[in-house]
Amino acid sequence: MSSATITPYSFLLTMISHFNTLLFPSIHHKPLTIQTFHSSSHTHVPHAFPITSIRVSRALKTEAQHVLFDYLHSTRGYNFLDAEFISRNSPRFVESLASKINDEKNDDDNNDAVSRALKKFLRYNPVNEFEPFLESLGISQSELHSILPPGVFFLTDDHLLIENFHALCNYGVPRNRMGRIYKEAREVFGYESGVLLSKFQGFENLGLGKSSIIKLVVCCPLLLVGDVDCEFLAVVDWLKRNGIESDWLVNYMSCSRTCSWRKMLDAIEFLCKAGYLEDGMRELFKENPKLLLEGFGKNMELFLARAVESGVETSVIYSYFREYPYIMSNKCAKNLWRVIGFLEIIGMGRDEIACILSDYMHLLSKLSLKGHRTVCKELEVGKADLCQIIKDDPLKLISLASKMERKSDEQLRNHDPCKYLEKTTFLLKLGYTENSEEMEEALKMFRGRGDQLQERFDCLVEAGLDYNSVIQMIKRIPMILNLQRITIQKKIDFLKSFGYPVECLVGFPTYFCHDLDKIIERLSMYAWLKERNAVNPALTLSTIVSSNEKRFVKYFVNIHPQGPTIWKSLKELSNKDKN
Repeated sequence: MSSATITPYSFLLTMISHFNTLLFPSIHHKPLTIQTFHSSSHTHVPHAFPITSIRVSRALKTEAQHVLFDYLHSTRGYNFLDAEFISRNSPRFVESLASKINDEKNDDDNNDAVSRALKKFLRYNPVNEFEPFLESLGISQSELHSILPPGVFFLTDDHLLIENFHALCNYGVPRNRMGRIYKEAREVFGYESGVLLSKFQGFENLGLGKSSIIKLVVCCPLLLVGDVDCEFLAVVDWLKRNGIESDWLVNYMSCSRTCSWRKMLDAIEFLCKAGYLEDGMRELFKENPKLLLEGFGKNMELFLARAVESGVETSVIYSYFREYPYIMSNKCAKNLWRVIGFLEIIGMGRDEIACILSDYMHLLSKLSLKGHRTVCKELEVGKADLCQIIKDDPLKLISLASKMERKSDEQLRNHDPCKYLEKTTFLLKLGYTENSEEMEEALKMFRGRGDQLQERFDCLVEAGLDYNSVIQMIKRIPMILNLQRITIQKKIDFLKSFGYPVECLVGFPTYFCHDLDKIIERLSMYAWLKERNAVNPALTLSTIVSSNEKRFVKYFVNIHPQGPTIWKSLKELSNKDKN
């Protein structure tokens, strides 16, 4: 990020900051005081807010959040949406700001005093606006101070950053996901006008949909830097040749994992060596996308090295891979090389190990072994005797050494296989991996039978939402599928009746978590204001619905002389319907 020249406004605020101790003497005997920052004698710039250890009440933090919004919107001139998002999504900065006030009361009069004190504090204490801005993008406090741009303290001093930030917003990139882009590909925020949009256009030319491009650049920010990655292009080209849409791959990508295009190409090359034809690979990857996304890691490398060293023919290994693809999973590969280690420790020879693996690899891959000492102790035999038992009957390895999880009688009685299967089948369609921790968590989160969950899911798709978008929505907010179908339908119908496209729910899935009466009241009020040109007609659904009651009244009711009367009538109508 390039340093920008300090503006006259910045200079003025910087000079004012030197008089903090004169303007705000420390008065400890009063119930409400302002704790000022003391600038170093070696610098003439606003200081970063320190991490506070003072416990701050929720009411005080809420008031500080409102003051920060007013400061950014009214004093500094940032647009409503930017100021609101920054103030709402920078809790650590807000807490630090609130800690400047010693609050000993909790009544309304004191809240007004707190608000006045904070406004006065911000008037004479210039703050580094990059702190709350970057925190709102999802950058943690521990990372923040190491990446603050040097020499600039006001967002308006870096017009390219603001321009590219808005370019990402306008394309649909979630603001709270931009932190990863800023950390890994900061150059993006320094692009000249139009560069970022041309890069998005390049991805669209490859056949990627807009939602897929958004997820792609959030998961892999470096794709926005320099020319298009050759390895990425090679993966996209392979997918196209095999009739797989690139969007399919992006749907399975995760922001929590680093994506390696090189690993994907290595996975394709590995399967070619194993004798897979392209049709076989296509089916394999569709059944288990992880094999393509994560490739074959160290466990597979270790197993192959030890298996070949033990004398197993590579052709035999590859034939197992083709017939039993699950063997190539990370867990199965780990099980297999542990089997080899177990057999070696108890003294089994190279030829016997090769013979057992060649005959029973598909069974042993599912086997999680106990330690050899545990098995010997349970059987009261030595290693040599255990080795001989397994030589005589290799399948004894499974019955004697596997870690068998035994359920209690009560668990077995309460277990309904049909119900479990229905729910699991539904979750597998959403992209959850069978027997994974993620699947186990999902089974707990989603309430209802599999057919009920499918019915609620279909309701969202039938309303006009894209199938993959619905999957993303319910993975973000699982509670959606815990609602009754009729409730989901009512909330969607009401939204459409006010002219909102159903696609707006993709970016605001928490809409379904809000009470229907609250939604009706607020959208009705907003529609009334729009008819009278009293409000910005392009405000997002989340701004209208998710604001707390006090802020909604301030910015959507009290802005019109008749607003309070209309709002009261809407409330009365809602209460009447309830009764």
